[in-house]
Amino acid sequence: MMESGRSTTNSAKLARLGFTELDLSARLLASPALVELFAEIDIDDSESHLEDANGFLAQIAATADPDQALLLLTRFMEACSDQQRRRISSTLVADRDTLGRLVEVLGMSEALGEFIIRHPEHWSILADAEVLAMAPAASQVRASLLQAVGADPKAPAPIADGQSTEVLNRLRISYRSHLLGIAARDLAGLAPMESVASWLSDLADGVLEAALAIARSGLPEGAPACRFAIIGMGKCGGRELNYVSDVDVIFVAEASEGDEAGALKTATDLAIGVMRACNSVTTEGSIWEVDPALRPEGKQGALVRTIESHIDYYERWAKTWEFQALLKARPSAGDLELGARYVDAVAPFVWSAADHDGFVTDVQAMRRRVEEQVPARIGERELKLGPGGLRDVEFSVQLLQLVHGRSDVMLRSSTTLDALEALAVWGYVGRDDASTLADAYRFLRTLEHRLQLHRLRRTHTMPEDESDLRRLGRSLGYRGDPVGELHAKWRTHAREVRRLHEKLFYRPLLQAVARLDAGEARLTPEAAEQRLRALGYQDPAGALRHLEALTSGVSRRAAIQRTLLPVMLGWFANAPDPDAGLLGFRRVSDALGSTHWYLRLLRDESTAAERMAQVLASSKYATELLLRAPENVAMLADQSELEPRPLETLLAEVASAAERHDDPVIAVGAVRS
Repeated sequence: MMESGRSTTNSAKLARLGFTELDLSARLLASPALVELFAEIDIDDSESHLEDANGFLAQIAATADPDQALLLLTRFMEACSDQQRRRISSTLVADRDTLGRLVEVLGMSEALGEFIIRHPEHWSILADAEVLAMAPAASQVRASLLQAVGADPKAPAPIADGQSTEVLNRLRISYRSHLLGIAARDLAGLAPMESVASWLSDLADGVLEAALAIARSGLPEGAPACRFAIIGMGKCGGRELNYVSDVDVIFVAEASEGDEAGALKTATDLAIGVMRACNSVTTEGSIWEVDPALRPEGKQGALVRTIESHIDYYERWAKTWEFQALLKARPSAGDLELGARYVDAVAPFVWSAADHDGFVTDVQAMRRRVEEQVPARIGERELKLGPGGLRDVEFSVQLLQLVHGRSDVMLRSSTTLDALEALAVWGYVGRDDASTLADAYRFLRTLEHRLQLHRLRRTHTMPEDESDLRRLGRSLGYRGDPVGELHAKWRTHAREVRRLHEKLFYRPLLQAVARLDAGEARLTPEAAEQRLRALGYQDPAGALRHLEALTSGVSRRAAIQRTLLPVMLGWFANAPDPDAGLLGFRRVSDALGSTHWYLRLLRDESTAAERMAQVLASSKYATELLLRAPENVAMLADQSELEPRPLETLLAEVASAAERHDDPVIAVGAVRS
């Protein structure tokens, strides 16, 4: 009976610590594999139970899934030799931080737990605090992966020591060892999400380089020489990769000498070899799928092309989405100089894409099609494609980049958060809106990372199982009510993302800016003067002076004016007196420019900007009324404020304004204002 009572007491305390599989956990704690590690464990009745067993249980209990962490820790120790187990136990007892890193990984990632169970020697990366504190440079990751397949990292074109399953397994083991280090840094909170994504992208580059070395080893003797580059696309190209994702690529080649057809045949063999090295399933699993579907003509097109062939296709046949995809292009592996030439060659297509008729509506329609393809049964649980998901942020940022980036090189980043920051700094997006979007994007990407880490499977769909949701919530630090807190935070971010997506992605000003050519949108003095004359301004020199006064300098106010005015010049010109309209706009802007809402209103509610242009360029009397009470500009954004009002309402408002003043002169002034 005493033993039963003790078991009940221990189970209760395990439950308070956060364990749910109470009987199993109690048995595991008594496992011979953990004897040395938990020799001093005695879960007593003290109030300070979190300090019991030298804090070991508390560290396990603090993980995302304590039951999983304890089970995998037991299996890991069982997989070790007696000598390894004694050495590891000694390390964990002496270094509580190392124990914390180990159980954090085991509590979050079943897949990485299985990896170190199969290969116990690779756990040692978790014991090296210096290595974990500073992520290895991309060049170090590349060298490590090349060495794993027997290639010389210093060779101009490294060649692996074969294509055997054993070589492929060595690549997979090295890849997962690096992944283990990234996950440990991530879960320990040593770096922000964007750093984790960049490390994963560096790792992908290194894997592609090692896969290329494997492919080279299979070329027949005397194969025509070629230069060969792998262009990272999508999240890999943007250096914002997930833990588990297809790696989108484009293959580019050119002849080293004269035989272009032979060089392309060699390059095609290399491309096939790279895909096989990464995609193949061995006893160590696969890595991820290398997907070349973004190439010209998609799956029907040639696997490898020269730069010239790519250019010919983009000039003649490419669709809107293909230019948008090229925004992320980056040399990832192979001949990086050739890759850089490719990126430079296609850049003009990216930054002139918005010149194409219907570009903005095409991109908007594309986003709607993507959303419509999400099955209804999982739409509400989709982190990536559904409403309020990652694609809402990415499409919004990319559309703003492609429209405004034609004339502003500061927006030309391939990384979502860097681009969003630039859009905010240079006045294209409100600072509060950008901050809200960035916070939501980081949250959603972190949630996606945690979701994929569990089994290292590609997924973007929130689970329905309570235990899976609990693990996710705890991994993000929610301990009181992990599932409830997770859902609340996720839904809050999703609502904000959707609201801002609809505000920014469908902003009417985008259509108007896209209709301008790049020179007009840039508002250089030469382009501005030519356009002013063409639009019918009577005093182009005077108009230029107004433009300079409104747009000169580096202030946020000037930056927003540089976005608005190229479009507003055309709106002024559609009214009777464009010169008066521009002058009136300068005067109203001088009166209101320092307020926080004025330019934001005109930028984000371009109906208000267009109405204001019509008023200012049509009536000097209306302009003077606005100058008398410039805050009334806000009325132009609200259709209901512009509807004619019944006479009774107007008389009541006049009487109310007059009655607030005893002085007749002041009362008349109040009525007129």
